[in-house]
Amino acid sequence: MAAMSRVYAATMATLARAAALFAVAAAGVVGPAEAAKVLPAEALQALQQAGIAPEAISVVVAEVGSGRDVLRWQDKQPRNPASLAKLLVSAAALDHLGPAWTWTTPVWLAGPLRDGVLEGSVFIKGSGDPKFVLERVWLLLRRLQQHGVREIRGDIVLDQGAFAVAEVAPGEFDGEPLRPYNVQPAALLFNFRSVLYTFVPDRAAGVAHVLVEPRLDGTRVQRTVPLSAGPCQDWRGTLKASFEPGLTRFAGSYASACGESAWPVADPQPATFETRLLATLWREMGGQLQGGVHTGTAPHDTSPSFELRSPALAELVRDMNKYSNNLMAQQLLLTLALQAAPGTAVTPESGREWLARWLAQQGGGADGRGGDEVVIDNGSGLSRHTRISAGRLAQLLLQDYAGPTMSELMSSLPVSGLDGTLRRSQATPGRAHLKTGSLRDVAGVAGYVLADSGRRYVLVAIVNHPRASGARPVLDALVRWTMRDAPAR
Repeated sequence: MAAMSRVYAATMATLARAAALFAVAAAGVVGPAEAAKVLPAEALQALQQAGIAPEAISVVVAEVGSGRDVLRWQDKQPRNPASLAKLLVSAAALDHLGPAWTWTTPVWLAGPLRDGVLEGSVFIKGSGDPKFVLERVWLLLRRLQQHGVREIRGDIVLDQGAFAVAEVAPGEFDGEPLRPYNVQPAALLFNFRSVLYTFVPDRAAGVAHVLVEPRLDGTRVQRTVPLSAGPCQDWRGTLKASFEPGLTRFAGSYASACGESAWPVADPQPATFETRLLATLWREMGGQLQGGVHTGTAPHDTSPSFELRSPALAELVRDMNKYSNNLMAQQLLLTLALQAAPGTAVTPESGREWLARWLAQQGGGADGRGGDEVVIDNGSGLSRHTRISAGRLAQLLLQDYAGPTMSELMSSLPVSGLDGTLRRSQATPGRAHLKTGSLRDVAGVAGYVLADSGRRYVLVAIVNHPRASGARPVLDALVRWTMRDAPAR
């Protein structure tokens, strides 16, 4: 009788556990056995409201340190990650080069220098520096002046030979040639080959003044635009701007209600951007140039006169990920290939092959050429061809958390509700460090989430669907769910 009672009690306990598990699953909270099979109820509801099928999303939630799985949903399905691909390049660069690594731009003064006059030319050789912004171009020319150069009797020669990137139409990807994210990589890339137009209303004069930074040799810009009344709506459209080679015009008006606004625009003549910028800036700084500025080859048999170094890699990776800078990511991928084969002209294919080898070393068997989980394109995610599974990306994030560059990678990511591309996130501010990704038909987040218990989790969620632009509430729901430690296991 006692034995039967024990069997009965065990059976009832088993049924009770099964019922509890069923109730938990029905509530959208997964238990140990269901971790790979059930999406949270709030995520399912948000998917339904967005008109997105559950089959269009892949999700992984795993605890860092232990690697314990909390949720896996279609984790092996290859997806287009959009800008989540920057995590691959970031992790590889921090691992291979180190957080303190810098780009070096060598400069040669080729000729005798007497009384401020250089009887020869200046050579500048690019090495892929992804953040050679206007201020640093000025510093480079200031260094020339500090070396005593006031007049250059020869030329300023720019060596672009480190990268061999095929020329493509600026708007080939999405028909937006004036968007700075469509600028192509170059070994010597100044100011992202973009111009910032700032519109400042002057109500007394009835115009908005157009401020231009930087000014470029040979390009004229209309300096005022008529002010208009009414609300500030599509102010860029109402300007009726025309950005043509050599001339920028505005045929419309600017609403005074808009206040001061800025518009970054990719220059319509990218191939000559650096030459026109240097010619203008050297003249503005009081320098004289008898020759011209053009591309060429730097000396190979002499040491440079001086070198300009970039900020540390960790700082540049932070800028790249916080604001999802596509051009910086492409520059970085080519730089990794260049460091592996110095002295050669690297190509996008060189970068893809290098990253594929690095990924294979981390585990997962990525080949970069169409394998089951990873297809590498340009490193930025600005691609219709890049593919990675949520599981493979989560694996990389878990490995990185246990590695020596964890703090640099995590701090480079946008913080929920506070900065970068997560500034408008509806998740609890400050509790998630997540890279965002978005393209037509793609939305995603990947990174680290701090939960109520103090545990930290890796979260990867990728949506590939024609309505992906409406998936932000889905992603926010998954972040909030992870913050609540649901489920505790």
